[in-house]
Amino acid sequence: MKFVHISDLHLGKRVNEFSMIEDQKYILAQIIDIIAKEAPHGIFIAGDVYDKAVPSAEAVELFDDFLVQLAALKTQVFIISGNHDSPERLAFGNRLIDASGIHISPIYSGEIKPFSLTDGHGTADIYMLPFIKPANVRKFYPEAKIDSYTDALRVAVDKMCINENNMNILLTHQFVTGACRSESEDISVGGADNVDASVFDGFDYVALGHIHRPQNVGSERVRYCGTPLKYSFSEVKQEKSVTVAELNGKNCLNVRTVPLIPLRDMCEIKGRYSELTLKSFYENTGYTQDYMHITLTDEDDIPDAVVKLRTIYHNLMKLDYDNTRTRHSAEVNGVQFIENKSPLQLFSEFFELQNGLKMSAEQLDFMQKIIESVWEDEQ
Repeated sequence: MKFVHISDLHLGKRVNEFSMIEDQKYILAQIIDIIAKEAPHGIFIAGDVYDKAVPSAEAVELFDDFLVQLAALKTQVFIISGNHDSPERLAFGNRLIDASGIHISPIYSGEIKPFSLTDGHGTADIYMLPFIKPANVRKFYPEAKIDSYTDALRVAVDKMCINENNMNILLTHQFVTGACRSESEDISVGGADNVDASVFDGFDYVALGHIHRPQNVGSERVRYCGTPLKYSFSEVKQEKSVTVAELNGKNCLNVRTVPLIPLRDMCEIKGRYSELTLKSFYENTGYTQDYMHITLTDEDDIPDAVVKLRTIYHNLMKLDYDNTRTRHSAEVNGVQFIENKSPLQLFSEFFELQNGLKMSAEQLDFMQKIIESVWEDEQ
């Protein structure tokens, strides 16, 4: 039984103020071609379909077109919401479109019933668990001890009543301990949202979303497929792909990847302005249409450098300098510094400054619950 696993489409995303819609349309067409060639029994989309809870009209139109093409392939499609999605908006009309083979996870209600697919190797039960927080699970199981994300996932999984005789597959969107991150992910710093991989021991394959780098966590049985596109310069060296998972019965899993080639790559180059603007250099590199991060090593700033460089590197996203001045500068970009930290980490640093000691584990847990409660009320 073969499945294609994708996630974190982030449709409608802007990177350094550049719209990625054209790139996303291009890569989705490539994914359709791969699916048509692979002819899988099912397709997993493991969350973060959109980049925002209220997506743009063009993002919704793009996903609608993608679903129509998937439905035309006559295969089963399983979709869950991620932390960037609005589960209510994504699940709208899910019961009506089930008949077309498009299955979208409803809002978590404490009970998850599997979809079952059967072939010559047996029956595969597919469980769809959208992104959840401890508060989401406590609501339905107030008697359970739920102090962490791991506790929440363990309770949610235990309530699924898995049939161990079948092949069992889980789609979920969480940060599993040990996964390697990228800068473009929205994850709590400090590990407050970590989930221990042991909660997934009863599954033959876990199709994960949330982490942008393709990777296994512990074994190939628990896998992030990664984003189909690079969404930050921390991902420059990553090879994006579609994951293909084949289950030929219990304990018989084979995982492989099919490469994805973007419309425009994301690249970084470094050197003196005079070197990077040589025709012999930029014509040989092929970077003129790619998304670029350029670091100039000139000791003096180049007037209007961004404007001048964009006449050659048309999609220049980021420009900085590496020279004597910048290497010895003690200035810190406060906005970026803060934006890269979670509310919990910012509060714990404030607490340490005020009191001269770090917060205890009990204090951190108490503060995390307050933060979650505030977010729940806002939503």
